[in-house]
Amino acid sequence: MRKFLGLPAVATVLVAAVALAGCGSATGPSDADVTGETREIVHAMGTTLVPAQPKRVVVLDTDKMDTALTLGVKPVGAARAGELTGWPTYFGPDATQGITEVGTLQEPNLEAIAALAPDLILGSKFRQEKYYDELSKIAPTVFTENVGKPWKENFLLDGEALGKGKEARDLLAAYEARAKALGAKLGDAAALKVSVVRFMPTEIRMYGPESFCGIVLADVGVGRPERQLLADKEDRRFDRISPERVSEADGDVIFVTAYGEKAAAEQAKVTAGPLWQSLRAVREGRVHVVPDETWMTGIGVTAAGKILDDLEKYLAR
Repeated sequence: MRKFLGLPAVATVLVAAVALAGCGSATGPSDADVTGETREIVHAMGTTLVPAQPKRVVVLDTDKMDTALTLGVKPVGAARAGELTGWPTYFGPDATQGITEVGTLQEPNLEAIAALAPDLILGSKFRQEKYYDELSKIAPTVFTENVGKPWKENFLLDGEALGKGKEARDLLAAYEARAKALGAKLGDAAALKVSVVRFMPTEIRMYGPESFCGIVLADVGVGRPERQLLADKEDRRFDRISPERVSEADGDVIFVTAYGEKAAAEQAKVTAGPLWQSLRAVREGRVHVVPDETWMTGIGVTAAGKILDDLEKYLAR
């Protein structure tokens, strides 16, 4: 097995499972016709033949948007997160210009996707499993298993599907090296207990060690409040708290995001209240509002790099 230095073992195994071929037949359920040079990609739904160099890509999750743009591929179409309008801004104003919206993450618009004549569709079993057969009839479709926790493995798999496997491996290794170096640079600041709070339209979440941002924090080596380690939870991505329990969100430093306009209104209401104002991090002026699109919905190498930027900005002394 070929190994890639600096990558987690599970990612190495995943990449090794991607078999490259000339023109062969896929063993998975994809019914789309593929011509020219192709490769076989093993993924969450089986094995699919994809073009060697896809030109018209549709992405159905926010992590796939980050991955495609990070690797220099502008999708022709993309599904959007339900509470958001427009595309990510952290790639710059021109990066997403001309991308067509094709429904939401939970309900992709099949007619809009077909109208774009894609040659590759990237999605996730977690969100779009019930659409897979129909999508596969439109174009070769590759699904990752889940979102969030396996973001590095997903980045590598999607990179292979896009014909950018080496670039993906190099970029992930560079991110991991930078995260490690930042941890060393922070020194004692890395011992700070960093809390992450996200306001949703109908709830408040604290993010744990198996969330996207939680993994980035762990890569840097910063501490977390014991409450946010979620050691007693089966799902260690996040836990919900009510406005009456915001004291549980305290830490040495708190990073705060809001998912959409309704959530931002709830954030303003809660953070103006006496319970939030009594938090130690609030009293000491160590609360930082950061972009939801990088800390939460980006779920890719470029978004992770933006989190590192924020950690360096707010934690370095």
